[in-house]
Amino acid sequence: QVQLVESGGGLVQAGGSLRLSCAASRSLFSFDEMYWYRQAPGKQRELVASITTGGSTNYADSVKGRFTISRDNANDTVYLQMSSLKPEDTAVYYCRGRTSRGWYWGQGTQVTVSS
Repeated sequence: QVQLVESGGGLVQAGGSLRLSCAASRSLFSFDEMYWYRQAPGKQRELVASITTGGSTNYADSVKGRFTISRDNANDTVYLQMSSLKPEDTAVYYCRGRTSRGWYWGQGTQVTVSS
């Protein structure tokens, strides 16, 4: 059973930073691509950032220049470094992994940005 466990969420003031972690229960190389999504209250879940096995990254326009996705293959962990946070970044953030056999979600971690 593949597990993805997020951590690092919390309450931060606008302009602050947080780093989210997503620990995988097996090698990151078994995932073709890793993603961070978020879901704000009353809104649909949206893709925030992605990173391939080779390290190629993509970002939603709303977070470009502020968020950075990275991966630590030695520790099977994916990170989302979030800076210059805004109240509209408040959401539950989810890690997702894509393999040849399917998709896997983490349980989510709450990020709240106060104004």
